[in-house]
This record gives sequence, structure tokens and C-alpha cells, in this order.
Amino acid sequence: MSTVFRFLLAGPGLIGKQHAQLINSRSDCELSAVVGSPVGQDSGFASAFNASFYTDIKDALEMERVDAAIISSPNPFHFEQAKSCIAKGVPVLIEKPITDDIADARKLAELAQELEVPVLAGHHRMYSPLLDAADSFLNSPRFGRLVAVQGSALFYKPAGYFKEGAWRTKKGGGPALINLIHEIGLMRKFGGKIKDVFALVGNNVRNFEVEDTVAITFEFLNGALGSFLLSDTAASSKSWEMTSGENPAYPYFPEEYCYHFAGTNGSLDVPSMHARYYAEGTEPSWWNAFESDTIAFTPRNPLELQLGHFVEVLRGNAQPKVTARDGYLNMQVLDAIQTSISKRAVVTLESAGVYHSADMAS
Repeated sequence: MSTVFRFLLAGPGLIGKQHAQLINSRSDCELSAVVGSPVGQDSGFASAFNASFYTDIKDALEMERVDAAIISSPNPFHFEQAKSCIAKGVPVLIEKPITDDIADARKLAELAQELEVPVLAGHHRMYSPLLDAADSFLNSPRFGRLVAVQGSALFYKPAGYFKEGAWRTKKGGGPALINLIHEIGLMRKFGGKIKDVFALVGNNVRNFEVEDTVAITFEFLNGALGSFLLSDTAASSKSWEMTSGENPAYPYFPEEYCYHFAGTNGSLDVPSMHARYYAEGTEPSWWNAFESDTIAFTPRNPLELQLGHFVEVLRGNAQPKVTARDGYLNMQVLDAIQTSISKRAVVTLESAGVYHSADMAS
């Protein structure tokens, strides 16, 4: 394999353009092929990067010698495009969600395992230094045992967002698949397996086919409870984008947070990383004062870290940190949430068959 890794990018949209810039910022990577729409500016984008342009990923894989692929096309294209890469033995990073269908997600995970092709699910927040810093506190005696989690992703997507991509107004293009899937990954990381979900949904602001607001309650297998509020029609700063400072395209509110973790001895706000806890030897009681601290970390661009990890996977120095199987398990939770919405009922993931026996060890 060459010392400079040749990348194929399918879908030069909002996130695809960021991937392209990061690829060409590295001396050991280059963007060699772009797969996009035959109409619009995609071909011009490819030319600007001196990359070949294709409208079909199968043609690109036949004609080009590529070492890796990134799939950042609209959700309905993920399955077929990723499957084509895996069948050719090309390691691939698939933007979240890895597919727009739970059965297809499982097929991709199984195919990747069968053919032993590295597949990364594009949950880039998992590479954020914020998470390691939070982990350190949440697994310490200062925090104690996890009791409850509150989370939110509240923001307002402008009209142009939907005009540029009409697929975002249709089934599979709403904030549950595009945005909530990120949050499920974080919920599973910090809280563990999710046992029960209950969700209510509304689309009363835009009246699109897809949801614009979702309220969810979780019960984790470890007994902790959680809640999450999602809306892309809410004029609010309570989102990861506006509180983490990881993407300079968004306004930044460093003192705000979008996650609150409460334990038996302390609590933590993320991403502000403000911690409160009872000092050693102090009885936990609402009458007693907290010690307080701000957990230190060194900010880094998680998309950049994700690409660096992908390169190490290509070199054979690492295994995928967030696998196709992880992407599938996150989609199982999302599938349970969507089932709860349709039935207006609590859905227990195990009894509903969402966690299959082979998945329970994950």
C-alpha cells in the first residue's frame, strides 16, 4: 500500500467538504475521487481538489485505485455505497447513521465482519478529548454511581438547509436520524446499554413528513434513568454544537452545557466540564455544600482526530474505534425510539428483540 493514502469521497455536502479539507491537509493523504450528483456544483468541487469525478461509486471503484473511502452522501445512499466499498475490500468510514434502515445496518456490520474489511461508523464525537475528561470524573469516587442523565439538542435549522437538501424533509432525513443518532452514541457510552425507551414526537412547526421535535425517556440496564429533548425548530443554545466549541461555524457558549450527569456523590455538566461533589468524608445531603471544579482537557477537532485514527487503521496499527457494529447498535436504540413514537408506548429493547443474543455482549 502506498505511503500516501488515496481517498474516495462520496457526497461532498456539508460534512463531506470538511472531510475533503482534512484529507488534503495531511501529507499522507490525498483526495483522488469524488462521487456526487450530476447536477449542481459537485463536479466543480472535485476539480478544485484535482480529483476525478463520478456519479456512480461502482464506476469510481472500478476506474480508480483507492486505499480508503468516506461515505457522506444523503442517508438513503449509505447502504449501497458502503456495500460496494466493502465488497471491493476498501476500508470505509460511513457517516452516521451508517444506513437509514435497521436491517441494512445489520447487513453492513455482518458483511464487514465476514470479509474482514475495516469499517468505521462516523460518530466523530467519540474522538473528542471532552469524552476522555468526562470519563475520568464519571468513573471516580467524586461522582459515585450514575443516577440520572439529562441531555438536549436544541437548535434552529434555517430554511436554506432544507432547500439545499429536500431529502431532509422526507422519511429518513429528520433530526432523529441525522442528529439524535449522535446523542444515542453518547448515552450508550456514558450510561451503558439502554433497556427501555419512551418517546413523543411533533412536527407542528414546519409540518414536514419528518419530525422536528422529540422528547425521550430512557432506562439503562444499570438502573439509571435519562431524558433527552431534541428539536431543530428551537431557538436555543442547548446543543453540543453551540456548547462544545468544536465547530467554529456555530456560535459558541462556553459556560453553557447540553448534558448533565448526576451521581450519588457528585454531578458533571458537559461540555462546560463544571463538576460539583461532596468532599471525602462529607455525607451526601442537600444540606451540605459541594466542592466544585472545572475538569481540564485540551481541545482538539474530533473530525481531525477521527481521520488520524482512520489512517492508523489503514496502516494496520489500530482497530476501528467506532465500528459498523457500534453504528448498528446505536440504530437499534433509534429503532426502538421510533417504535415507541408510533405506538405511543414504552418499548423494552430486549423483549422487542432489538438486542439480539449475539449483540448482548457488546
